[in-house]
Amino acid sequence: MTTQVTRSGDRELVITRRFNAPRAQVFDAFTHPEWVKRWLHGPEGWTLETCEIDLQKGGAFRYQWRGDKGEVMGMSGRFLSVDRPEKTVHTEIFDEDWTGGETRVTTAYFEEGQGTRVEMTILYASLEVREGAIESGMADGMEASFAALEATLIQ
Repeated sequence: MTTQVTRSGDRELVITRRFNAPRAQVFDAFTHPEWVKRWLHGPEGWTLETCEIDLQKGGAFRYQWRGDKGEVMGMSGRFLSVDRPEKTVHTEIFDEDWTGGETRVTTAYFEEGQGTRVEMTILYASLEVREGAIESGMADGMEASFAALEATLIQ
């Protein structure tokens, strides 16, 4: 499995990844804290220590990671819509705002044979911020997390 990152328009990235699990299970793995804590570890040497998700329209979420040297990275957002198991739309912003403001993330889940294709569309504040995200190596980090998710789904 490989994570694909594609530019769309002036400010969007589309991230696509296929998982060998039913759509409802993949949806839950992205939206329930007990699942997310098992795979969304962040960069090498980091762990997800806070994972709070209020999965409803208007509900908030909070993730906070801690690095092996004590560094902290946090992100918060709010759900704009939840349509289980087809799609969620949420906002997100990092505590140290490197994205130039809030981003909007639409995550769609498509049944494909025995598996599920996840398509995340991230809308950034500007072209420059989107390009900075690509240059940051985010695709490698996402693939590492998604590989951990795939392993979790198989268990």
